[in-house]
Amino acid sequence: MADDLETMDHSSDDSSSVDSSEDASRDSKLEFSEDEETLINRMYKLVGERWSLIAGRIPGRSAEEIEKYWTSRYTSS
Repeated sequence: MADDLETMDHSSDDSSSVDSSEDASRDSKLEFSEDEETLINRMYKLVGERWSLIAGRIPGRSAEEIEKYWTSRYTSS
């Protein structure tokens, strides 16, 4: 019975690592429509880095997604 528990624990570890790698790939490649990009640009000119305010105007987008999009696209390295 202890062997069964070890197997169950090990299988749950595998699934969590798959989930986290899927989340990482989704976060690293945010895709925005042309309308969303235009709205982000306009809102940024009006309110600056107030990401939650900008995200409130784009259904389904979080402030973190907006900020990641902006920094990946418009900051110089």
